[in-house]
Amino acid sequence: MKTVTAKPAEIDKKWVLIDASGLVLGRLATIVAMRLRGKHRPNYTPHVDCGDNVVIINAEKVVLTGRKLDQKVYHHHTGYPGGIKDRKARFILEGKFPERVIEKAVERMLDEGPLARKQFGNLRVYKGAEHPHEAQKPERLDIAAMNRKNARSA
Repeated sequence: MKTVTAKPAEIDKKWVLIDASGLVLGRLATIVAMRLRGKHRPNYTPHVDCGDNVVIINAEKVVLTGRKLDQKVYHHHTGYPGGIKDRKARFILEGKFPERVIEKAVERMLDEGPLARKQFGNLRVYKGAEHPHEAQKPERLDIAAMNRKNARSA
């Protein structure tokens, strides 16, 4: 039996739409990272971008379990000496760009390198329910129905 390696021209990329309202952040991020890499496909090839294009809507309604809203800290550096800054997850989710919480969670679940940067470019996250990708006819993916732990009511 031969091992089949997918070539970039043979890959059929789909568009997937995920509604993040009420979904647990970490569980959502693992499923999205797997979709972006293409590991859900039978012809998965590690060195080829064979993942789907993923659109996530309602990013501000994602749920963090436990006390992570007040305890989870995101660090970044300004580039100047002593310029390390940090923000709590609540501050980011209630701020102007709540989609960054989902983007960071997914980005940190992908590998590092040029292929991972290309795969991360296939992710689009939007704060509200509106998105400009209706022309691609994305199919809805119901993550809450996959496992009862994926969604939280509060």
